Amino acid sequence: MKRVLIIVGITSCCLSTPVLADGLENAKKAGCLNCHAVDKKIVGPSYKDVAAKYKGDANAEAKLIKKVMSGGSGVWGKARMPANRGKMADEEFKTTVGWILSLK
Repeated sequence: MKRVLIIVGITSCCLSTPVLADGLENAKKAGCLNCHAVDKKIVGPSYKDVAAKYKGDANAEAKLIKKVMSGGSGVWGKARMPANRGKMADEEFKTTVGWILSLK
């Protein structure tokens, strides 16, 4: 049984790695890294801070996809995040938000 769990764990890590890399690439292509960084605040919060804030929130993915697509302000201060709809396909928003939420 222990071997099965180890194999399942290794397989899931291997399968998720390209998706996580795709999330970073999507963020780069869409220009998100002009205002955000993985581990430090620029204009907007770091992606690690976003992941920490929403850790354990079952609705985090849906909330963040909507926020990234529509833009907004007030959650992290007065700076306004512009709407990003059209900069990525819907599936790319999901992949990117999934990547952000996976950060520790």
